Amino acid sequence: MLFARGAWLLVVAVIAGCAVLVGPSAPDGASDGSPAAARDAVPNRVMTWNLCNPCDESNVDRAAEIATYAPQVIAVQEACQNDVARIREYLENLHGLKYHVEYGTVLRKWSRCGGAPWSPGAYGQAILSAAPMTDYEKVEYADGGSEDRGYMAVTTRVDGRTVRVFNTHLAERRQEEIRADQANALAKVVAKHRRTIVLGDFNAVPDAPELSPMWELAEDADPQCHPSPELDCEPTTEWQSKFDYIFLRGYTPLTHHVRQSAYSDHYVVYADLDAK
Repeated sequence: MLFARGAWLLVVAVIAGCAVLVGPSAPDGASDGSPAAARDAVPNRVMTWNLCNPCDESNVDRAAEIATYAPQVIAVQEACQNDVARIREYLENLHGLKYHVEYGTVLRKWSRCGGAPWSPGAYGQAILSAAPMTDYEKVEYADGGSEDRGYMAVTTRVDGRTVRVFNTHLAERRQEEIRADQANALAKVVAKHRRTIVLGDFNAVPDAPELSPMWELAEDADPQCHPSPELDCEPTTEWQSKFDYIFLRGYTPLTHHVRQSAYSDHYVVYADLDAK
């Protein structure tokens, strides 16, 4: 019995030693299991970001990238619902930023979001907002092109004002006619609202004809960017094209920023706004 008791104590000591070496079970970037101190989002800041999919990126890193700018509203595209849920958790637990979330998923696709073969993950857009969201709407375009596409909309608050926020992802490149129909459908809905923020990846450069309906209604948060032949628009992708927009109605941009990211082929685009 003494040998058995001694052997048991040795096993316990080995397990304890391994626990010290390995450390607590926590996501990459977390120093311990304690939640981060609560902090506030920037109340007049909005951000759009195509997450890149399929890409083997850590949701911890994606959350850290968003937390760097701490926007009031974040619109993400090429987003798997499970990934967004984890990003939201990491924003709160690792960075002290608490967000509400709504999903604008348009398809279920294993090659995009994994999951069981008979139950692939949901894929599309999502909006995270520091303020509550109401009047949620999700619409699939009549023709998505090579892949289902759509837009989503919520009502929330930016710079202390109630605003209708849209998030969209238009058809892939070399599908101009399809994008034109999608932009027309979106513009008709946007036109109903005096104060609106339209975020997303439009897969088209500013002077592309298919974006004309949006330019007739709104201005980009980049004050130097217009749909003219003499473009002065900062690129938002690794291939040096501007595809990502923050279209505004009823807001004036105070600042506009494009930041390269190690975690996507699209850059982070955000702006600080002043409600008119």
